Amino acid sequence: MSTFLQEGRAPLILASASVTRRRLLENTGLTFSTEAAGLDEAAMRTAMGLEGTVEPSDVAEVLARAKAEAVSVRSGAAFVIGGDQVMAVDGKIYGKPQSMEAARARLLELNGRSHQLHTAVVVATGGETKWAYTDVATLTMRKLTPAFIGRYLAAAGQGVLGSIGAYQIESLGIQLFDNIDGDFFSILGLPLLPLLEALRREGAIEG
Repeated sequence: MSTFLQEGRAPLILASASVTRRRLLENTGLTFSTEAAGLDEAAMRTAMGLEGTVEPSDVAEVLARAKAEAVSVRSGAAFVIGGDQVMAVDGKIYGKPQSMEAARARLLELNGRSHQLHTAVVVATGGETKWAYTDVATLTMRKLTPAFIGRYLAAAGQGVLGSIGAYQIESLGIQLFDNIDGDFFSILGLPLLPLLEALRREGAIEG
């Protein structure tokens, strides 16, 4: 990787255990470490009241801020990137499926319908958020038979459990959709272009 983008600058940390976010950021040529925030995200989502009392975009941003700030408190002058993604259907918020059975149920529920992905990204340093951004994409799944969904899950395997919608549009999951309206990087979990511009503006990388 090239080093000119960060030469002489504060370290960069990705506050995430997500393999996809790590790969997206690696592909930009940046050097960074990863450190999971260690927060109980399920408890935080429950505490925010996921029955329509908090907007999905707000839930995503609160969680992204919490991750970035938690890691940045113990990371000196480093710039810390936190991200979170929330899926919503008619205002109902979903977390990641925890089993292949749950993934099947998720796809059956999304079948033939549109849903939104609310993707938040935050840059923090010294325990304080310096910048936050949330993007929304709308994805419309085509009408699928239960048999097709079963064959898809068998072919895609356990990797779908890393996707909040039980699909991976960067691979076989693209076969499930009629229409996608939104930024590709945001759908994968990290709005790269706004993030890179923010890092330049904050002096974290070369402009």
